[in-house]
Amino acid sequence: MNDRVPRITFDLDALRSFVTGIELGGFAKAADRVGRSASAVSAQLKKLEDQIGAPILQKSGRGRILTPTGECFLGYARRLLALNDEAAIAVRGVELSGSVRIGLQEDFGEHLLSRMLGDFARAHPNVTVEVHLARNAALVRRMEEGRLDLALSWDTGADWPYSETLGQLPLCWIGPAATQATDPTPSGPLPLVLFEAPCVMRSAATAALDAAGRAWRVAVSSASLPGIWTAVGAGLGVTVRTRVGLPGHLVVRNDLPALPRVGLVLHRATDPAPEAVKRLADIVVDTVADMGIDRPRHSAGEEP
Repeated sequence: MNDRVPRITFDLDALRSFVTGIELGGFAKAADRVGRSASAVSAQLKKLEDQIGAPILQKSGRGRILTPTGECFLGYARRLLALNDEAAIAVRGVELSGSVRIGLQEDFGEHLLSRMLGDFARAHPNVTVEVHLARNAALVRRMEEGRLDLALSWDTGADWPYSETLGQLPLCWIGPAATQATDPTPSGPLPLVLFEAPCVMRSAATAALDAAGRAWRVAVSSASLPGIWTAVGAGLGVTVRTRVGLPGHLVVRNDLPALPRVGLVLHRATDPAPEAVKRLADIVVDTVADMGIDRPRHSAGEEP
């Protein structure tokens, strides 16, 4: 007697519709992206749930969000699609060539560059990658001028036609290790080390202190992230950043007013993008996901 559990063979097209709908925040958008009707995508989702034997989506307000089963399944779906796409390129003998221009915040330089570019270079040795480390305003300007193919930036609310919100990271107060438990200036304005305005995190820091009725002053205004870290390490004040790229000699402080989260957005210059750009974008998304970023609650936004 055969007691083996029946094997499930998932439909990769259905997986792609599922993952695309989650990443785009809506299955109507996913239907457009994958070239299917909304009813066809709905049928694909139903088929996946029938195969799994449990719902992967549940209603939330006017949209739908992932169930615990769906959250677990999403990671496997992404991996299956990534392996499928990698195999498709390999067996077709496609060798990408050309160049990709990507812009990153300084925060992500060390964390992303070694892994992201290493993975991409091994897969596509004939593609040249140009990397530009800059602040948000400079990245957006380069995108507008057609000087970048991809840009990973903080969410400032700016409207770019081909953007994908990857998730959010909590903002943190950061200071030198020696003052992690105490306020170095309890009786006076809190000294701040910040980027020059405009800056998402500068605005978040001052707004949080103002809301708490805490006096502050800008002790150091820097144009670069290394300048921020150096000034904070020297004890000139505290700053607000995420934990990404946090130097070992600095610590997160929990004794100051609560801060919001900041969104992380991947901008594309065109859609559809050239294959080399698409492949690098996929690697960026996967690398960011492994950073422990709080991804969107996966609301579908509307019924498929």
